[in-house]
Amino acid sequence: MPVSTEAVLQALSVVKDPDLGRDLVTLGMIEDVKIDPDGNVDFTIVLTTPACPVKDQLKQQSETVVSALPGVRAVNAVVTSRVRAGTMIQREGIPGVRNIIAVGSGKGGVGKSTVSVNLALALAGEGARVGLLDADVYGPNVPLMMGSTGGPRQGVDNKIVPVESYGIKLISMGFFIDADSPVIWRGPMLTKLLTQFMYDVSWGELDYLVMDMPPGTGDVQLTTAQSVPLTGAVMVSTPQDVALLDVGKALMMFKKLNVPVLGIVENMSTFVCPHCSQPTDLFGHGGAQSAAARYGVPFLGEIPLHLRIREGGDSGRPVVAEAPDSPEAQAFLQVARNLAAQVSVVAYKQQEVKKGAPVAFFTKR
Repeated sequence: MPVSTEAVLQALSVVKDPDLGRDLVTLGMIEDVKIDPDGNVDFTIVLTTPACPVKDQLKQQSETVVSALPGVRAVNAVVTSRVRAGTMIQREGIPGVRNIIAVGSGKGGVGKSTVSVNLALALAGEGARVGLLDADVYGPNVPLMMGSTGGPRQGVDNKIVPVESYGIKLISMGFFIDADSPVIWRGPMLTKLLTQFMYDVSWGELDYLVMDMPPGTGDVQLTTAQSVPLTGAVMVSTPQDVALLDVGKALMMFKKLNVPVLGIVENMSTFVCPHCSQPTDLFGHGGAQSAAARYGVPFLGEIPLHLRIREGGDSGRPVVAEAPDSPEAQAFLQVARNLAAQVSVVAYKQQEVKKGAPVAFFTKR
């Protein structure tokens, strides 16, 4: 007896997305089911992000359950993605931008810009369309770290055409000032600049716009959290107690402003000696993971303290772009995948809110 489309969908209904907690059929992730007379079954799995950390697992599980159906000769699942918008529904979004992710920290010197740059590159490397907005106007380091020597230009309708580097669209105050010129501005001027960077730039179609925020809880953070349709915020910290104390304050600021905290990243986690290969916890280890548990937010992963990461940032050749197979780049990739999963959770929650369905869950890692 030939296998039916209904039987295939019934079999796939036992395969669940671990982050969203629902099966692939209910989530609408199964498309283009095709069955030929010989019992060969083809279908498409449409994930919520190309950086899904369990895409291989979902493909294998899906093919396995369909293969078990009577009359099935062979199964081929094609995995693709369609990033969903997770911006806050009560605020006007940036045209074409599906998700805006603020990367912040409680204090300076924890490697927030390094994490922002490499996370953007990791997401793009997975196939996402990514932009990078350098909102750290007092210390705009993104142009240097991305190796960008040119500047933006004026396009149609007086829009700013962003610089592109490594496939990432960039905008930064660093493109408009000399390297040694300080930015001595008060809050209202900063607010106007950020508004221009968001709404007067031709971002095009983006799955993720990563915003490298200034450290702390000042005017820029407050204005952004209150006026920009953020999908959520990522907090960067080193493992030591003084950094974790400050990151907790920044984290609570976003929570009080009803901005989802997508997770915490532990940067400079462990140093591995290049000569003897012995790991040393110069700043401690595991503090950010403990803080994530304490505040009830996801832990996205840890980034080692490594010379290659520092050299990449100083030379404009980020480690994810220059050495994608290195352990350091793979650490950023894993954090990016976990981050993308949390963005999908927020997008799903927003979708359910629009439908009027009660949703109360958040995935911890």
